[in-house]
Amino acid sequence: MPEALLEITAVTAGYVPDLPILREVSLIANHGKLTVIIGPNGAGKSTLIKAVAGLLNVDTGKICFEGRDVTGLSPDLLTRNGIAYVPQTDNVFRTMTIQQNLEVALSVQKDPLDRVEVLFDRFPVLKEKRREKAGSLSGGQRQFLAVAMALAVEPRLILMDEPSAGLSPKASEEVLDHVKGLTQQGVSVLLVEQNVKQALKRGDHCYVLAEGRNQIDGPAEDLLEDPALGRIYLGGERRGAA
Repeated sequence: MPEALLEITAVTAGYVPDLPILREVSLIANHGKLTVIIGPNGAGKSTLIKAVAGLLNVDTGKICFEGRDVTGLSPDLLTRNGIAYVPQTDNVFRTMTIQQNLEVALSVQKDPLDRVEVLFDRFPVLKEKRREKAGSLSGGQRQFLAVAMALAVEPRLILMDEPSAGLSPKASEEVLDHVKGLTQQGVSVLLVEQNVKQALKRGDHCYVLAEGRNQIDGPAEDLLEDPALGRIYLGGERRGAA
């Protein structure tokens, strides 16, 4: 099995034609690893995740998953190919119960009722509240439900956009610990996160973006001590596309 699970090569993309937010961004996410994307506000982090998830047109460049070109595939086809996406907001059906949310996510699977119980065993806090509306959950619990729904399709890669946003410090750490735990179960994760220190403590490899371009990357633990990281966040240092 090749080490690279996802390979993004010189991708330029944005929301409006001829006004790119990403400019020749490249990235590699390896099997069974937590790959982190960080950067200051407006860096293009969420745009990159959405481009991979098939929610934005890619103007130039290529996105390959397991060696296959998946550039421009629709989100449903990407899901069938083993890629799940967890957006930052509106990632659960608030007026439906927790069990109904999981049943919707499992609707394309064989033996969905059996799979519901498997997911509940992985998330005991959701099992306790299975008959309650998703909108009644705390922020951290909603993120657990969103992750459980992503796992329903048995993905090999999960794309996550700032799962700790708006959470308390304790809930944030619990969610990020669970994200790290997914990699120990064989699921690879590409994570956009604003909680830089907590993400770097848990990540395997990190890419830093600014102004839509690659800046630096390396082992996440090493970047915790890299002074260039602070300069990039403060706007005092910018580098061209890697």
